[in-house]
Amino acid sequence: MGIKTYRPATSSLRQKTGLTFEELTTRRPHKPLVESLSKSGGRNSRGRISARRRGGGHKRLYRIIDFKRDKIGVPGVVDTIEYDPNRSAFISLIKYKDGEKRYIIAPLDLKVGQPVISEDKQVDILPGNAMPLKVIPLGTVIHNIELRKNKGGQLARSAGTGAQVLAKEGKYAQIRMPSTEIRKVHLDCRATIGQIGNLDYQHVSIGKAGRNRWKGKRPSVRGTAMNPVDHPHGGGEGKAKGGRNPVSPTGQPTKGYKTRRNKRTQSFIIRRRSK
Repeated sequence: MGIKTYRPATSSLRQKTGLTFEELTTRRPHKPLVESLSKSGGRNSRGRISARRRGGGHKRLYRIIDFKRDKIGVPGVVDTIEYDPNRSAFISLIKYKDGEKRYIIAPLDLKVGQPVISEDKQVDILPGNAMPLKVIPLGTVIHNIELRKNKGGQLARSAGTGAQVLAKEGKYAQIRMPSTEIRKVHLDCRATIGQIGNLDYQHVSIGKAGRNRWKGKRPSVRGTAMNPVDHPHGGGEGKAKGGRNPVSPTGQPTKGYKTRRNKRTQSFIIRRRSK
């Protein structure tokens, strides 16, 4: 995988970079695993904007991903590596021995023709294989980690990410997240071996505003440029600073303010992320 640059025919192309997509093996998705995806434009059921700066964007089709990896004991083979517009990672189509096909998130170094399997016992520690945490060796890099048994992977699913199994104690394994947070996860929860591919995603430079509009991202207006009725930072004679610590339009602090309220899972977090 690599990054490509463009001839500076315009000022925006001078800054723009993109992915070369060398790993991809097909341009079209597997139709039975595709469904339509409607857009909300950031609006709730009453038509009010509840998430700002969303709207427009290119039409997408949603690829149904197998996050549960619950096809136990049936060997499969990597059929394709594909682009997915709904996530930063690439996806891989797996063709199983019984004829069924499913999409999974493509880990690093996964190749077409490579065998993959999901088991309840220990199997080869190879990218794409899935198994419970209780049989994964310490130090292994994993992704697509479940938080509850049979719920499906929820942690470490974006491009270039990977968590690590640090220790096992009692019923729980200690996992170091990509954010450096250390968290306890039950040993019966499943995870997939390997780091997620498409490592160069983080190095892509957007280059121009229109490219963000293709993604459905609308412009962000500074609070200091607004009127007092619209934002706490607004108003003032002439060009004024906020006059207070940065806050959101609703008055909630935006830098360093802890918003976590889930006390039920507090005991599972051993160490917070390092700054």
